[in-house]
Amino acid sequence: MRLLLFLTLLLLSLPAGIFAEAPHPPYAVARISTPVLNTPAFAAVFGGKDGATLKLDRCGQIREVEFIALPGTVFRIEGELRQGKATIYRVTSGDYPYPAKTGYYIDSRFVTTIIERPPERPRWLPDRQTITDRLLAAEGKSYVWGGNVSGGVPEIRELYPPASGVPHSAGLDQQWELAGLDCSGLLYEATGGFTPRNTSALVRYGTDIPISGLTASEIARKVEPLDLIVWEGHVQIVLDRGRLIESRLECGGKGGVIVRPLREALADLVRHRKPLDDYGTGKGKGFVLRRWFPAEP
Repeated sequence: MRLLLFLTLLLLSLPAGIFAEAPHPPYAVARISTPVLNTPAFAAVFGGKDGATLKLDRCGQIREVEFIALPGTVFRIEGELRQGKATIYRVTSGDYPYPAKTGYYIDSRFVTTIIERPPERPRWLPDRQTITDRLLAAEGKSYVWGGNVSGGVPEIRELYPPASGVPHSAGLDQQWELAGLDCSGLLYEATGGFTPRNTSALVRYGTDIPISGLTASEIARKVEPLDLIVWEGHVQIVLDRGRLIESRLECGGKGGVIVRPLREALADLVRHRKPLDDYGTGKGKGFVLRRWFPAEP
């Protein structure tokens, strides 16, 4: 009896915010678009101490956002934490198989929990024209770190509303709801989540097209629609022999999804980076051309 009392008092004395390892459903499935953060402190990111402040870096980005999981994404729940009215799950997912220094976290209100392991989210590759149309439809969208849903996630603002008295603006709504796209998120949205989510995977996705030693004009003659000009940190997507599209982060406010002349973009790129046949031969200093879309019969 004394031992039971001691253990009860010990548990009650633990600091708030410790992740519980008590039994919980081992899996969760995204009901709607679900923000995945690299911190469990959702309220600190969306509102802060005053309930009115987004946690932004000097370029106006929320670096705690990793990506937005699409409906049907499967998570394995590794732990849970009560945070005010919310339960935060620490998770892993096959949709985002990248190393995590701090872990990945979701708000339980975005998902449905389940005991048995569910099937992974179905993936279908749209046809070339559909992908191209989706890419072009995103032109003019804002750059959002971790963003891959151009319309954003309104539920974030509903679950973590700004404090009363915070001036309402369309710009603040877009930031709060993560409405916009980063560079690989632009491709991820256009393919319906078929392609890898990060450039660290895109540099090896598909097949290398040899470009080592070539000029910008020579590279331009080798590209096919939807080829990727990519290095770890950024990806540009070829639309045709004359244009590419990308989502650029520019702290001066001129970033976002833009269409650029292909040769102009390549000429600018080769001034700063070296064209490579294999990204592993010059990691960090070069770029590769990857062909991933299946050849049409």
